[in-house]
Amino acid sequence: MSLVSESEIGLSASGASPSDYVALLKPRVMSLSVFTALAGLLMAPHPPHPVIGAIALLAIAVGAGASGALNMWYDSDIDRLMARTATRPIPAGRMARDEALAFGLVLASFAVLTLGLAANWLAAGLLAFTIFYYVVVYTMWLKRSTPQNIVIGGAAGALPPMVGYAAGAGSLDLSSLLLFALIFVWTPPHFWSLALVKAKDYGRAGVPMAPNVWGADATRLQILLYSLLLAPVGVLPWLLGYAGPAYGVASVVGGLGMILGGYAVYSRREGDVARKTALRNFGFSILYLFTLFAVLVVERLTAIWLGA
Repeated sequence: MSLVSESEIGLSASGASPSDYVALLKPRVMSLSVFTALAGLLMAPHPPHPVIGAIALLAIAVGAGASGALNMWYDSDIDRLMARTATRPIPAGRMARDEALAFGLVLASFAVLTLGLAANWLAAGLLAFTIFYYVVVYTMWLKRSTPQNIVIGGAAGALPPMVGYAAGAGSLDLSSLLLFALIFVWTPPHFWSLALVKAKDYGRAGVPMAPNVWGADATRLQILLYSLLLAPVGVLPWLLGYAGPAYGVASVVGGLGMILGGYAVYSRREGDVARKTALRNFGFSILYLFTLFAVLVVERLTAIWLGA
């Protein structure tokens, strides 16, 4: 789909406010990236000095924000066609596309250089790859070409724990890969639950989301199957000794909740009940991931404090 005309998507002189620039950063997505990166940072055998750690997390936050800005720059044509994105700064005409592009590129460069200088270049390289993957591989290619966009593109959202671990350890190990796998497998049942509700929006924009290509029933089955896979993947950090008993309990209980939620989405297919069930599963999936990483962070901070 080609980009619409300059007058339609605000390519003229911008009257963007500071809040518009904040919106470009996708603060909710950015906060999730920082939170999961914090868990990865704390998983390192010898976490860095708190100041270095704080700078690393700031760089990761800026990098995530840069990804959001570049995503909104490229997607401004389809954003204006969907109700949930039409009020974003560019499609609403409050910001020029070239401003968003420049803003995103400057932030991306700053984030990668800062992380490399403050922590190490492995972490910086991973952050650069994360930004590239989200903007080029997912946004420019996968999102508009395949219903597997969320599955393959989910790698971008799963990389921050690995970036955090690399910032702390200067290397990678199995624990960081397990956190990557957890987010990677979590992404499809999480996002497709919302896509079931927003299918008409994606249809108007011509985005080949799973419900629009495979149909709602096939998408519901995929949500259930991924939920069945997610439950054991979520338990692995505990089973393999990288997390404590509190995480073990949270992962088992939360995994069962994801399976029950996936089954509810699969079995309730009619009218408003189906919509509410999908939204409920979407909300629970956020709680599930947040809880696991919160418990992991608390366990690691407690271990560091006790000198374990």
